[in-house]
Amino acid sequence: MAGSSHGHTPAAWTGVTIAFIGFCVAGAFMVMAQPAGFWAGMAIVVIGGIVGWIMSAMGLGQPKDGHKDLVAAQPEPASAKG
Repeated sequence: MAGSSHGHTPAAWTGVTIAFIGFCVAGAFMVMAQPAGFWAGMAIVVIGGIVGWIMSAMGLGQPKDGHKDLVAAQPEPASAKG
């Protein structure tokens, strides 16, 4: 799948980064036995998903038909030309 651009968009990177920070916050507060901090971290995870979705809707994500363009752009294998 080296030819695909799955997830290489500003929307994906931003959403995943925010969610990762949320998981780190939640994990730290879970170890410290602080339920309020844990749930705050989980809220940050949800916010990351929402931000990624909104950015994708704004056109910063991968186009819906982007995969078809990638498949069409790849050359046919030499063994298929027979």
